[in-house]
Amino acid sequence: MKVIGITGGIGSGKTTTCQIFEHLGVPVYYADVRAKELMAFEGPLKTKIIQAFGEEAYSGGRLDRAYLAKEVFNSKEQLSVLNGLVHPAVADDFDDWLEEHKNADYVLKEAAILFESGAYQAVDFTVLVIAPEDVRIQRVVQRDGSTPEQVLQRIKNQWTQERKAKLADHIVNNDGSELLIPQVLELHRKFSKK
Repeated sequence: MKVIGITGGIGSGKTTTCQIFEHLGVPVYYADVRAKELMAFEGPLKTKIIQAFGEEAYSGGRLDRAYLAKEVFNSKEQLSVLNGLVHPAVADDFDDWLEEHKNADYVLKEAAILFESGAYQAVDFTVLVIAPEDVRIQRVVQRDGSTPEQVLQRIKNQWTQERKAKLADHIVNNDGSELLIPQVLELHRKFSKK
């Protein structure tokens, strides 16, 4: 079974692209969603986060995202500590998920920081979903109610599309000039070949 890593910057449309693959019957592992779930509910990871960041990391038994974000936002060292706890837990969870989907021709692993984390080295192929910055900002403003300035700040904290494109095996253009579904169908045909 092939593992395809799929990524894209905020507002690029990677989730929409993944949903098209899902409609084609392809299992998709959403790494960022699972990380949040594991941080919120998973016993051993929760215990490690409390040990590293204090009881305040969980308020009323629930993950206090605002507190944790404040702790790691301006500290690369603290962010590294958090990533050092979360990434291994997600990797183990992904391995379990892969076992459940072992009969699939291929699966997708969606991750926002596929290239930044080095996780792209552990997949068979990579797909990068791209769109112009102004389109991405507009999408996120409409989706989240963020201000354009807030979205731009998040974009600036991510690798550029150009940097990611140098590492990508395949690129899906989601700027509206090309239809998304035919691009996904073409990739599906390539990945489905034995």
